[in-house]
Amino acid sequence: MEIRYASSNKDAKFYDTERLREEYLIQDLFTPNNIRLVYSHFDRIIVGGICPTTEVVKLEGSKELGSDYFLERREMGIINVGGAGVITLDGQEFQLNNKDAIYIGLGIKEVTFKSLDSNVPAKFYMNSAPAHKKYPTKKIGLEDAKKVHLGNLATSNKRTINQYIHPDVCQSCQLVMGMTALEDGSVWNSMPCHTHDRRMEVYFYFDMNEDARVFHLMGEPNETRHIVMKNDEAVISPSWSIHSGVGTGSYTFI
Repeated sequence: MEIRYASSNKDAKFYDTERLREEYLIQDLFTPNNIRLVYSHFDRIIVGGICPTTEVVKLEGSKELGSDYFLERREMGIINVGGAGVITLDGQEFQLNNKDAIYIGLGIKEVTFKSLDSNVPAKFYMNSAPAHKKYPTKKIGLEDAKKVHLGNLATSNKRTINQYIHPDVCQSCQLVMGMTALEDGSVWNSMPCHTHDRRMEVYFYFDMNEDARVFHLMGEPNETRHIVMKNDEAVISPSWSIHSGVGTGSYTFI
């Protein structure tokens, strides 16, 4: 597990491109038969990518968490952005197809992942936050997510937000997850630009062509910066930062 420490808004304005990417960009999330975890001290969120191919992969506790098992004091949300896969929670199996999600409450001891086809492996994108209360596990298909339609083609930001882990859909302690899909011809997300002191966010960009890029905009409103990102990469967005982006084509983000 990689540890990322929180950074001040006063310091970040002096970062060069390399330092910005080192602090906030998360790359190589999906490597075969591996779990890639990044622990950020912004809200103590954990960002992860799990890509089982030929093996069953197990999520373990760690000394960084100070717990015997991963979800001893945490909750977790997962959205599958790859081929069909199965998550097993204390012996109970849940099949997640592409763009299916699952909320997993604290207290689940054994979590394993596998793909149904090693040639088209699942890619489980994960967010985990500290939790103080147990809520029931719930699988949420794309059809079950609450749809919010925003923007228009005239301003190049027509998009649909699919709210998965959200009070209107699924109870959680503090974790919220959704997936926004931009329509063809739209390239801007999260407009108008804004900040929110109540929480940080992590943006994960996917469904992009290999040569496509997103310019993720961050920083204070009067001291903006950008990070150039490609497919299947995530970026940490502190609460003091704007969080917007523009791509070379349409894309989807969590």
